[in-house]
Amino acid sequence: MSATMVPVTASPAYRLREYHAFESDGIRFLYLVPSGAIFGLDAIGQEIIDQFGGRDRAQGRTREELIEILGRSYTAREIQTALLELEQAEVIGRGDSISKPAKVPAGSFPLQRIVLNVTNQCNLACGYCYEYSDDKITNTEGKPKYMDNKIAESSIDLLIRESAARPSIHVTFFGGETLLNFPMLRATVDYAKRKAGEAGKTVEFSLTTNATLLTEQIVDFMAEHRIGVTVSLDGDRELNDRMRVFHDGRGSYDVIVPRVKMLLARHKTNSIGARVTLSAGVSHVRRIYQHLTQEVGFKAVGFSPATSNPDRLYHIGPQKMDSVLGGFEDLAFEYRDWAIAGKQHGFTNANDTLKDLHSGISKAYPCGAGLGLLGVGTAGNVSLCHRFVDSPVGKMGHVQNGGVDHHARNEFLETHNLSARTDCSTCWSRPTCAGGCYHEAFVHYGDTSAANLHYCDWIRGWNDLCLRVYGAISVHNPSFLKRFDEQ
Repeated sequence: MSATMVPVTASPAYRLREYHAFESDGIRFLYLVPSGAIFGLDAIGQEIIDQFGGRDRAQGRTREELIEILGRSYTAREIQTALLELEQAEVIGRGDSISKPAKVPAGSFPLQRIVLNVTNQCNLACGYCYEYSDDKITNTEGKPKYMDNKIAESSIDLLIRESAARPSIHVTFFGGETLLNFPMLRATVDYAKRKAGEAGKTVEFSLTTNATLLTEQIVDFMAEHRIGVTVSLDGDRELNDRMRVFHDGRGSYDVIVPRVKMLLARHKTNSIGARVTLSAGVSHVRRIYQHLTQEVGFKAVGFSPATSNPDRLYHIGPQKMDSVLGGFEDLAFEYRDWAIAGKQHGFTNANDTLKDLHSGISKAYPCGAGLGLLGVGTAGNVSLCHRFVDSPVGKMGHVQNGGVDHHARNEFLETHNLSARTDCSTCWSRPTCAGGCYHEAFVHYGDTSAANLHYCDWIRGWNDLCLRVYGAISVHNPSFLKRFDEQ
């Protein structure tokens, strides 16, 4: 009787999954998409990945092919172990590659933060302000100029009620100029602490201010209650006073800086940072950073471009954004060098992005707006976030009349998650970007669900830069990265 010959079939082919490759200090890394993980390649891993170079990703390589090709340098066991590791990390896979969508929270998502727009008035007339410039989307006609205590208290009650089992909640005070309504703010802090305590929760506070109204009494109150403070300031006198002026045209720098120095001297219980708005005439990143840290005394400085329609004179166009990226690169590399030396740098843009990368974040939404965060206007209207308060877009209820409109909120979240932004489906930066700011999209395209395509190249450049910085820190001082686990 003759033996039956069983045909030998090759194993299924491995194919490359989605990733972005980068290099730091001679070591090759892969940023895996959509998981957001960072994977360092050893020598055998690099050689395996190189075998897919120049080939159609759909074609792939079988295990037998890879063992035959790499067999002169490695044993079959070493190659198979490396393949298993790469497959478990989802660098390679067998079968068709199907990109997993970012996870969308199931059911009702509990609130964590509420932003109270305590006034729609401001004592400054900044040229780029999204609340008062030609790009404003709010309509405050018929609305109170100042939020009263009852609306504020109802807002706190709503936050506690909608926070479900969260042990900690956060209240942010915003404006207009927040400190124009300081008496209500002070009363609300006391009310929130009492009500949160009754609910078995802790509550934290923060506010944004132009600092023109700061007094020792206000600062001492903020220090006592550990209120985090963000100060809007655009650098030295010449740069700041181009856009940040009083209604009569006077510059604000000379009024602000002495008060900021007093704030920094008296308030030590929470973070105090500067927020710089970049515009066509104010894009001097290094100069601004050095002035605010070395001359004024801030420990943390963050930058953000002005939100505007492209035809505004102060709009920061593509050429200037390239210049901004160069300035960011300068500060990011300085951040890297400080981190390797074990020192904390104050460039918050780099710090925040590195924290996201370290955590392996993979966003379904670009921010917490409508998700864990809602905004409330002076009349008690609930909105998507503070930028949409009292606008016809992003309405989500009223603090005293029905509370959160969960139908409107859920409908927004269903139509604005990353999988609905089809322009983002092939972008390697989508785990950290998720399409970008809803307000920016609405001002630029008239559609909150649109991806911010005008910033795509910039975002990819920034994320690649931060990945290289992260890689260098992970090689030379990995213990520095542990602080991101504590933030």
